Parts: sequence; C-alpha cells; structure tokens
Amino acid sequence: AMAISDVGLPGEVPWKKMSAEELESQYCPSQWGVRLRAEEALRTYSQIGIEATRRARATRKSLLHVPYGDGEGEKLDIYFPDEAAEALPFFLFFHGGYWQSGSKDESAFMVDPLTAQGVAVVIVAYDIAPKGTLDQMVDQVTRSVAFVQKRYPSNEGIYLCGHSAGAHLAAMMLLANWTKHGVTPNLKGFFLMSGVFDLEPIMYTSQNVALQLTLEDAQRNSPQLKVAQVQPVDPTCRVLVVVGQFDSPEFHRQSWEFYQTLCQGEWKASFEQLHDMDHFEIVENLTQKDNVLTQIILKTIFQ
Repeated sequence: AMAISDVGLPGEVPWKKMSAEELESQYCPSQWGVRLRAEEALRTYSQIGIEATRRARATRKSLLHVPYGDGEGEKLDIYFPDEAAEALPFFLFFHGGYWQSGSKDESAFMVDPLTAQGVAVVIVAYDIAPKGTLDQMVDQVTRSVAFVQKRYPSNEGIYLCGHSAGAHLAAMMLLANWTKHGVTPNLKGFFLMSGVFDLEPIMYTSQNVALQLTLEDAQRNSPQLKVAQVQPVDPTCRVLVVVGQFDSPEFHRQSWEFYQTLCQGEWKASFEQLHDMDHFEIVENLTQKDNVLTQIILKTIFQ
C-alpha cells in the first residue's frame, strides 16, 4: 500500500490524517451497518437483489441482455410498464460493488415499484475490474445512455441512478461529451446514492488492488473536481445526492461536498440524508413502493 501523501493545505481533507486502518474502515461500507454484521449485510443485499431480479423477469415485460456495444459485457436489461408506449420516462440504474463486483443480473431492485407507475427501468452492465479499467467503465456507461436515447428518441426523460460505485459512474455523466456519441440524451434527473465522487482516497485502500488507479486516473475520474466548471445541458435537470444515516463519515463527507460543489455550479441540486438507513438499505428499500426514496424518485419524474 502507498503512503498517504501530505500534499495540500493543513486541515484540508480529513482522510489524509487517517491511519491506513482507519481509512480502510471508512471505505468499507459493510462495517458501518447497525442491524447486521458485515458478511450478513452483504449477503442480505445480494439476496434481495437476486430475488427482485427474479421477480422482475417473471412478472414484467422485458428485453434482456440487449447489447449497447460490441463488448461481451456491454449489455443492458429493459423492463417495461404494462401499458405499452414509446414516450415513457426511462430510469437507468448502475449497480455498485466498488467497480469490481456486482452484476445487472442481481440489481433490478426498483423495477417493480417504478414500472408499476409507468416508468421503463434499464439495468446496465459494465466490465468490472480487473477486466475493465475505470476509464473503460465510464465510456461504457456513456455509451449505454446514448444507446437508450437513440433507441427511444421519443422518451419523456432519461433519469440516471447509481449506488455507491454506480453513483460515481452516473455522476461522471454530468461531465460527458455527448457530441462524439452523435446524440444528446434527454437527461432530466440524477439520483446519486451513497457515492464516491473524489477517488483519491480510494488509491490508499485495498480497493485499489483491483483498480490500479494512479493519481492521474483518480483525478480524471473525480466528478468532485470537475462538475462546478461544467454547464448543465438542461438547466431543469435535477441532481439528488443521497446518503444513509448509517453510512461512514467519509461517505457522508463525499456526498455533502459533492452536493456543495454542484450548488457552486449551476446545477439544480438537492441533498437527502435517509433516516435509519445504512449503505445497503438505501438501495434494498427501492423494492418497496412506499419507501421514502422511491416516492422522491417518482415525484421527481412526474412532477
């Protein structure tokens, strides 16, 4: 593991003063849950995702494993509301797993409650590490969004949602250069759940064994450092930054500072701390239609 540099101003960022053990713990979300021990929390999260996906595929009209590119891992699943229509809002979800685990095939958490209300839900796969580099993942996610816009040009808005590492990938779409993709997606909202927006601290944790990020990689892929300089394509586009009450202090700091940076830019941003929820419950609870975040998502789409 690298030594943590002491570049930067004294008192600048708390993680630079942490021991290696403390930093590792801060970026290990399963250690911070209140209800379940770490292994149990991860197992429960996985089970809920698998079950939600099984149910979505059994009960919803869907197009599964649709290629959005030529790569073997470049596939997405589209779940439709019962009422067939071209002009639907599309909600794209990018799963978490520290860019090195997770799968679209166990991530259809929100399909049931959103399709029931007339939203098409797209669960996107990307090549996790070590197969994919972070730059490749960002490119894949960008192409998946462009693909949905091209395939459904009369959509009523594209909404991007990510959890944890997936929230980072979704946030990178705030910076995307769409001209080279030949289409400007009709982006109307972002839901960024328990994300990491400044990747530098990740370099000094065990997560970087698979990711192999250099400082240049980390900075190039840190929306925290860039988003204030970018003009929103659509000034009405909403960005909701969400963190769980029981997320670690570093996850709280990452979300709060990203929200503040969005506000310094011209983004229409809001911040939500979800009461009594940990890092995994935020996304697990999207299986429920009366969950607070599910309701916020639906209000944002249908406002």
